[in-house]
Amino acid sequence: MIERLRLAPAAMALPVGIFALFALMVLPIPPVLLDIFFVLNIAISVAVLMVALNARTPVEFSSFPTVLLFATLLRLALNVASTRVVLVAGHEGGAAAGQVIESFGEFLVGGNFAVGLFVFCILMIINMIVVTKGAGRVSEVSARFVLDALPGKQMAIDADIAAGLISSEEARDRRSQVSVEADFYGSMDGASKFVKGDALAALLILGVNIIAGFALGMVSHGLTATEAGELYVTLAVGDALVAQVPALLLSIAAAAIVTRVSDKSDLTGQIGRQFSDARGWLPVAVILAAIGLVPAMPQSIFLPGAAVAGGIWWHLRRKSAEPTPAHEPIEGPSPDAIELADVSDQTLVTIELGYGLLHLVDKEKGALLATRITGIRKQLSRDLGFVLPQFRIRDSLDLGACDYAVLMGGISIARGTVRAGKLLAIDAGDVRSGRSHEDMGLHGEPTHDPSFNCPALWIEPALRDQAIAEGFMVVDASTVIGTHANQALLGEAHQLLGPEEVREWLDELKLHAPALVEAVHPDPLSLAALTRILRALLADGIGLAHPQPLFTSLALALQKTQDFDTLIDAIRADFGARLVARVCPPGEQLKVATLDASLESAILGGMVDPGTGQPLIEPDCGSMIVKTVNRLLTEQAGPIALIVQPPARRALAALLKHRARGCLVISINELPASQTVEVVGIIGGSNGAASPSDETLSDSSSSNRNEVAA
Repeated sequence: MIERLRLAPAAMALPVGIFALFALMVLPIPPVLLDIFFVLNIAISVAVLMVALNARTPVEFSSFPTVLLFATLLRLALNVASTRVVLVAGHEGGAAAGQVIESFGEFLVGGNFAVGLFVFCILMIINMIVVTKGAGRVSEVSARFVLDALPGKQMAIDADIAAGLISSEEARDRRSQVSVEADFYGSMDGASKFVKGDALAALLILGVNIIAGFALGMVSHGLTATEAGELYVTLAVGDALVAQVPALLLSIAAAAIVTRVSDKSDLTGQIGRQFSDARGWLPVAVILAAIGLVPAMPQSIFLPGAAVAGGIWWHLRRKSAEPTPAHEPIEGPSPDAIELADVSDQTLVTIELGYGLLHLVDKEKGALLATRITGIRKQLSRDLGFVLPQFRIRDSLDLGACDYAVLMGGISIARGTVRAGKLLAIDAGDVRSGRSHEDMGLHGEPTHDPSFNCPALWIEPALRDQAIAEGFMVVDASTVIGTHANQALLGEAHQLLGPEEVREWLDELKLHAPALVEAVHPDPLSLAALTRILRALLADGIGLAHPQPLFTSLALALQKTQDFDTLIDAIRADFGARLVARVCPPGEQLKVATLDASLESAILGGMVDPGTGQPLIEPDCGSMIVKTVNRLLTEQAGPIALIVQPPARRALAALLKHRARGCLVISINELPASQTVEVVGIIGGSNGAASPSDETLSDSSSSNRNEVAA
């Protein structure tokens, strides 16, 4: 409340000033007060001109259009007030209209109203035809160019932030600067019309004062035409000149603003620096001297001018020839010193490109890959539930010309090769079979999609429409790299979550459920312990996009135990429906495989990792399980779930995570009670693997289905 009271006078200054302008137009003003406002008007115009000349960039004086509006309104209000005074009291003499108007009418034009009219007309010509018209044209062209360049500047900012060249704060500042620049030049385009309209209004007001003065002087006050002209016309011209001088100053300020070029110094320093070249002054001295030698020319003026120009040339030439003063060497790190910043990379995710793919991040060519990576980062952040750190795109001489690599923490998690200038036609299952690529008229290089290992073909861009018509999905090189990076990062998403991201995630959750956060953090779980749990959940496919149910499950589990593995199992059991939804749409039967009872007993009763307490799977047994699961995935043409006992889940999940990506490993406790299942295979047994299609195992499959459903 106190701050509002302190700011009230400053906040009320502008509204009070506007109402004062209306009072000048409506209420009669004493001549003394009118003189004060005339002086204030001249002072404001000079101040505006000085600020315009000292601004380093036009945007530094971004309030100029609004200031120009209020200055124009003040001058028009003074014209109305002075017109009233001149017409009402002009017959009493020049002093009746105020000392400022009288001084301008007597001193500047010598009391001769004809001379005053000519001087006023010359000022009008300079203001309207030269200054105002030129400034208006420059404002219009500048506004058009700035608005046309606005989308390109925005794309350049997005590309820089996607490439990791600038931070989000710097991008926000640059966007704000671009927006202010566009608004400024758009406003200046309209503000230049104020100056032009003000000049026309001054001309009309002068005409009204002269005509009305003649009429009132001769009709109302009985003056002769000569007396009326001497009194009223002199006062009208003085009034017009009082208003026209500030108008000319503001016109010059507007022209100086719109014709400025952004520079590190003000206008005076910029002009002085550019005129400090000695080569430009010697021709000036020679030409002035040559003109001064002509007999008919005033030698007493031209020859001293030539001498001054020659002196400037000699001084600048001597100054430029002086050696640059040696500065004291700045003490810095020695060449053999190595800083930590020289050997460390703070960017967690880096995408490296061969030299043949650098055009994908070229701003002049659209920076397609940078835009694609920005979209991937946003999508991953939305899916995972936390803001991913910025990615970095750089070239690498260790890669082939058309190779790329996705690195996380300096370790490559994905590599591939694309063909620059070509498109990848992917056979995602919609291509009509029975015909070869040559029969379709598609000639290219056979390959496989690096993201999903689908058959594909590198083709020329001209074959794009034909490939789409044949059922291929056609993408460019930037999409191939972006999709591959997306899949690789999604599989290692838990490594992207650190304490800083968890703290930001917690701060957002506190805004909606503060009591829920207090039940978990910082007691009993510290930030490090909570980060470990959330990373494990991400690795198991449970995202953080819905924090409240996740934290609720964690808080309830903490009431029973603080053991890490037990907490993860409890949360997975609560989120079983979401886990199953990854491989089975709602309302459909879940295709599952199970382990033979003897195989599962052998795994649980075998060797145990002394560090984690988890069972160890022998290499031969693990190889048999992987082969069988992959065969089942091929037969079912889609994902399946392997349901096991809770103690065996972690070991089997680690075994199949990268070897059978379409298989979801869940424990019997995580299977929702309402989910119907169809057993498609039993792994193990006497012949290594079994399928429900085998007659000998159909009864076993049925009994196992009932056991799983129970």
